[in-house]
Amino acid sequence: METFGKRYHPPGTPPGTLTRHGAGGLTQIRLFEYRDEHFTETVSPTSQHCLAATKNDWLDWLDVTGVHDPTVVNQLGEVFGLHPLALEDVLNSGQRPKIDVHEQYTFLVLNLPHWVDDEIALEQVSLFISNDHLLSFCSGNGSAFEPVRERLRKGFGRIRSQGVAYLLYSLLDVVIDSAFPLLEDLGEHIEALEEQVLENPDKAMLHTLHQLKRDLLLLRRALWPQREVVSRLLQHDVQWRDAAMRPYFSDCYDHAVQVIDLIETYREMLSGLLDIYLSSVSNRMNDIMRVLTIVGTIFIPLTFVVGVYGMNFENMPELKWQNGYFGVWGVMIVLAILMLAAFKWRKWL
Repeated sequence: METFGKRYHPPGTPPGTLTRHGAGGLTQIRLFEYRDEHFTETVSPTSQHCLAATKNDWLDWLDVTGVHDPTVVNQLGEVFGLHPLALEDVLNSGQRPKIDVHEQYTFLVLNLPHWVDDEIALEQVSLFISNDHLLSFCSGNGSAFEPVRERLRKGFGRIRSQGVAYLLYSLLDVVIDSAFPLLEDLGEHIEALEEQVLENPDKAMLHTLHQLKRDLLLLRRALWPQREVVSRLLQHDVQWRDAAMRPYFSDCYDHAVQVIDLIETYREMLSGLLDIYLSSVSNRMNDIMRVLTIVGTIFIPLTFVVGVYGMNFENMPELKWQNGYFGVWGVMIVLAILMLAAFKWRKWL
């Protein structure tokens, strides 16, 4: 599972070198063989079993999760005749979504977003598809594909009666639609922030806005190319896809476009919220400065009066008045009231 960044081999490493990445989690392999009423599921199949599956008349799905071990990936690559550069992309998670059409198979790389401890993480999904076989490699646990596995096990829908192209559509549908729950959560968060920005903007809110903007940037970077992957899948004529599957992949393309549209909409909303936040903070500072200016302005004449009668001249007639002290206080209070009334009349308060 990845956020930003990508793993690279050291410069000068031979192309196609398979290197272990990640924490070395458990790699699990399932082999699904099916056609119409026939169905078998084999957990941890041997290389001989996988090789035999390539020669039978059934449809095969080799489901590999927790991809970390280069030995396992290399063995499967030899059994199914996969190119070393494609296997290198399988192990080096963080790849940009893409599609490569080879003579014997088509290779796809996709990103599946999901929540991990209130943070967005990306699980790389690598797919190899030929006439009767589909191989999927998930960098994570692949739990998002469990509904597809259950449909195969119980024979729900058309998945057993259709070819591997329909299985690919089912997996694509899961990968693309996985973005909608995340975007729904982000949208609710953004809508809640709209009122808070106007009522009580604070520094914590600025941090939240930047975090949301970073999340959307991550999703845009990961999901934008997937629209092009599905588009190219529709444009290329491949042996394993017949004309009947075109509407299904068109549906995937429509969903991918909706995801990108939502991301762009939320990014614009966040930019607007950030502008509103900065304006609110600026207005609050202006209010504070206006109050301080008014207070300082009121004290200017009062300071003048106090300064005049604080001079140490002997011949100042008012100094001998019996009620001079109270008179000065009265003058200062009247001046302050008059100035406050003038500010109120001009709507400066």
